[in-house]
Amino acid sequence: MEEEIRQIARRLNIYYALLWIVPLIGMIVFETDILPAGAWADNGSAIYVAETVGILLAVGCIPLSLRLFNLVLIKKIDLIPLTDAMRLYKRWAGIRLLLLGVAVCVNLLIYYLTLNSTGGLAALIALTASLFCLPGKQKVRSDLHVTTEEV
Repeated sequence: MEEEIRQIARRLNIYYALLWIVPLIGMIVFETDILPAGAWADNGSAIYVAETVGILLAVGCIPLSLRLFNLVLIKKIDLIPLTDAMRLYKRWAGIRLLLLGVAVCVNLLIYYLTLNSTGGLAALIALTASLFCLPGKQKVRSDLHVTTEEV
């Protein structure tokens, strides 16, 4: 069981690292002019729509990723046997990080396409929210209610 917990924590750490690396690569691509920044900078209606979509995406994904995971943990994962709970935990923790990653990447894209700070701020808020999802073996044990005596 200890090996399975370690594998879950390792996989979630990889997902978490990707949550930070993919936007960093996107920033490098835009800052080095591989992709043109400011493509929508002169289109006011496109800026308005893009920023509205980005803000709504952040407002939806951040609480959903934080609260939905907690509800699934309490209402589903805690009620099933440990082997099934580990599998479900890994899936939902990955979905949680994916929701945050989508919010970050879309808002960062909006930031670079519109050259307006609203998308960057929303991406930064989503990245800050990801700090509450920091994975680790202790976190997995705590969420699954596994003590060291059971392992």
